[in-house]
Amino acid sequence: MTLRGFADREDGSTVEVRLLDLSYEGCGIECPVALDEGEAVKLTVMRRGVIETRVRWYQDGRAGLVFESNDVAQKRYCPRRFERAPLTGEVSMRRLGKLNYRVHVFDISPEGCKVELVDCPNLQERVLIKLDGIEGLQAEVCWIEGTCAGLKFERSIHPAVFDLLLERLKLSR
Repeated sequence: MTLRGFADREDGSTVEVRLLDLSYEGCGIECPVALDEGEAVKLTVMRRGVIETRVRWYQDGRAGLVFESNDVAQKRYCPRRFERAPLTGEVSMRRLGKLNYRVHVFDISPEGCKVELVDCPNLQERVLIKLDGIEGLQAEVCWIEGTCAGLKFERSIHPAVFDLLLERLKLSR
């Protein structure tokens, strides 16, 4: 899918963009001007109206936008402080007051990870994640898209422990 549109930026400028993909939560665009992570943008697509969005990322002329809703607008967007390391494996996850189950983990950083859900928690719900070799980590559900969720650890994993964890996970694969 490719649709022509316009992005109205916070500084009052307007940029012509191409809408590349679309989901319920956001979209991908091609944009010739660098957009700032966290920047509010009003996206206008001909005969489709205007929607409030926020820039999740920008790289090499492309950007990911998340649609603003009342829930999202109330919770301020914060860009990641660490790059996520790609990972394919399983971890143990438990919703508080429920039984443990294994879930696929796709990437990880010292501050969080992306998992595939078995039992769908609510946004901002606290869960417990158990990575092999370290103690369980409490995490908050930050986003849910389809069958996947982003989790933010309550306490960051120390960088040295994180490096050892990545080495151990690479060796076990």
